[in-house]
Amino acid sequence: MRKTLLTAILALTTALPAAAETIRVGMSGGYFPFTFTKADELQGFEVDFMNAVAEVTGDEVEFVTMSFSGLIGALEANRIDTVANQITITPEREAKFVFTQPYVYDGAQVVVKAGNEDQITGPESLKGKSVAVNLGSNFEELLRALPYADEIDIRTYDSNIEQDTALGRVDAFVMDRVSTAQVIAKSPLPLAQAGEPFDEIRNALPFRNDEAGLALRDRVDAAITTLKENGKLAEISQKWLEADVTKPLAE
Repeated sequence: MRKTLLTAILALTTALPAAAETIRVGMSGGYFPFTFTKADELQGFEVDFMNAVAEVTGDEVEFVTMSFSGLIGALEANRIDTVANQITITPEREAKFVFTQPYVYDGAQVVVKAGNEDQITGPESLKGKSVAVNLGSNFEELLRALPYADEIDIRTYDSNIEQDTALGRVDAFVMDRVSTAQVIAKSPLPLAQAGEPFDEIRNALPFRNDEAGLALRDRVDAAITTLKENGKLAEISQKWLEADVTKPLAE
């Protein structure tokens, strides 16, 4: 009788769904159209994306906003579980974290003050120029990897990167092509893309490389696969970016 009761309890326990977890998601809240605040509401591509992931996994999402430059440190310190802020997979980050599959494929884009597109036509014409990048982003690494990097005045910013370029305080800035297209389309600032995107960028969600982080990464990664297969990820991309950026650039 005791054995039968124990077997029944174990069967019931196995049948119960896993308890929902709260995934603490870090983001800057200042990176339109991916994560930004409007009318005191956090919204954007990343917000919709993470809410869709949680619908698949059955988890809750807690969004934690802070300066972009502090997000990776917060992940390392276990103050958040992942970062949804267009985090690019790089060898340096892969040495510290485990990543999901990419959910956005992008390219680095040079942006200048409107009217200067003939003077700066892409990365090859940045020699002798001052170029701004967001502090903590991978774009500084991309610029420093150029063979003529020592001829570029690379400046890191926490904010006002677009404004300082439009005012001529720097000659250009480098950001992802998707964000720059949206900024130029919706901002009153006189800005223009210079040349074509360079260096394909794969953006994904990073997790700590420990047992809990690996388990959460695997669960979220499976959800991303589902969102790609059912078209939800492409739908979110079209809503916020007016393009499907969820596939490699070559496709």
